[in-house]
Amino acid sequence: MEKRNTTSDFILLRLFKHTGPHLFLFMVVLTMAMASFMGNAIMLLLIYWDPRLHTPMYFLLSQLSLMDVMLVATIVPKMAADYLTGKKSISPAGCGLQIFFYLTVGGGECFLLAAMSSDRYVDVCHPLRYPVLMSWQLCLRMTLGSWFLGAADGLMQAAATLSLPFCSTREFNHFFCEAPMLVRLACADTSVFENVMYICCVLMLLVPFSLIPDLVQFYPLCSSPDAF
Repeated sequence: MEKRNTTSDFILLRLFKHTGPHLFLFMVVLTMAMASFMGNAIMLLLIYWDPRLHTPMYFLLSQLSLMDVMLVATIVPKMAADYLTGKKSISPAGCGLQIFFYLTVGGGECFLLAAMSSDRYVDVCHPLRYPVLMSWQLCLRMTLGSWFLGAADGLMQAAATLSLPFCSTREFNHFFCEAPMLVRLACADTSVFENVMYICCVLMLLVPFSLIPDLVQFYPLCSSPDAF
């Protein structure tokens, strides 16, 4: 107990125990994760290899598949290795990387889905002008913007979380590092950080929705006589 309290590593209490029912659930979760990983990886390869799919729509779809692949790779391998080896600890650096990549991918998907909806809106309402309106330059800007905003959120929250002073007890009942779980272990007042984190999460949802009125105003509605 003393050694556990003096170490700088965090202790994950895991999701599954070494029992028959939990082993079955572990295999189910692992199978679903592998199916998601392989499905998105195949999607990436198909879009890359087929020249007919080298369009803005499929490029955005490939980025969504890439984010899903990274999300699975960020959480599942560590969880599976800990369960099979019986290891529970994770270093602060490893914990920070998990928080960063998890929030980068999760936040980036919010903005990327908004970009994909914009792409579909222009394609449906302005099919003849679609190649001009949705150029490769605009597509790359939306994609890079999604990755950048997601990475900014992940970096900010990971750095702020690991900068907090933690108590001697570094155990938390979870199977991967997540910012809200680590905040509970802090020995300082975290109200300001919690409010900032809450505002960031709300903005990640509201900003994509706020782009819809601008999009509709910039491009006429489908019902407009000038839509086609």
